[in-house]
Amino acid sequence: MSKHPTLLQHFRSFAYQNDIRDIDKALAYFTVFGGTGWDVDAGKSVETLIEEKILRNYEPLHQSMTRYTHNNPVYHRVLSIIALGTEHEHEVFKKAKIGRDRGEEAIDYLEKKSLLRFDLSVEEPAKESNALSDRLLFRLPFMRFWFAAISPYYQGISSGDFTEFEKQWQQSQRNFSIMLSNLLIRDLVMQKTREQYRDDPITSIGTYYDKQIRIEILGIRKSGKLLAGECKYSQKVVQSNMPSALKEKCQKADLDVAEYVLFSKHGFSTEVEQMSGDEMILFTQKDLASLLDDLSEEDLLVYKNKKY
Repeated sequence: MSKHPTLLQHFRSFAYQNDIRDIDKALAYFTVFGGTGWDVDAGKSVETLIEEKILRNYEPLHQSMTRYTHNNPVYHRVLSIIALGTEHEHEVFKKAKIGRDRGEEAIDYLEKKSLLRFDLSVEEPAKESNALSDRLLFRLPFMRFWFAAISPYYQGISSGDFTEFEKQWQQSQRNFSIMLSNLLIRDLVMQKTREQYRDDPITSIGTYYDKQIRIEILGIRKSGKLLAGECKYSQKVVQSNMPSALKEKCQKADLDVAEYVLFSKHGFSTEVEQMSGDEMILFTQKDLASLLDDLSEEDLLVYKNKKY
């Protein structure tokens, strides 16, 4: 296995290993167990598997985690803050109540340990004063799950009381899957536009952010043309206000965007569907599911960590 397989490679390996082809189910289980290499019985609920594999194995798993953090309280604090949704460097330092030098040392260490990675804004803001400090993400879903949902409640979990964990997990689990879906949609955009952009491929894709604006997807083609996109997960079909809002964001960020991408889990209104064309690409959950097409043994990654 290469040192840093992509999120999509981890996802396809997980789905193949555990024979999960339904995209929603795969995301739900991958959110917790992604990157472990563990066998997962998809006939059991995620909650049942969490109890069997994680909560009742807390002590040995905790010992494994100390190989990464050496029980350093600053590392633990930084990891938990990022796992719970504070992703930008300076905000992390502020919440952790540590100075910039100590914070950067911690981030540098955790990046070298392959726990965190930077997710830089694809384009810099037009005004330097609007720049936001770098965004940090976990490399593996399981590590984020551990530091967001397990580590903060270690006292109850280690004593066999899972009440506090269960309460907090019920409130936060949907946001975990949405973040992973957003990241995988970048791969979807790359795959689905490869033929269309054969002579002018996307060379970089990620997110745009500054102090006022965040655009979930921003890609740059070889020619320099920009592609911007947004993702929605509401139960209702997307109306025309979504593309309008995205275009307005791009204008405010002073981004000269040539094409737009919209992802809606539950589809689009007729009005939005009529906008589909060379300058407006529409994706739904059915398109996202294509990331699991043609799985084979070649997708299987080999993990060296202990199995539970």
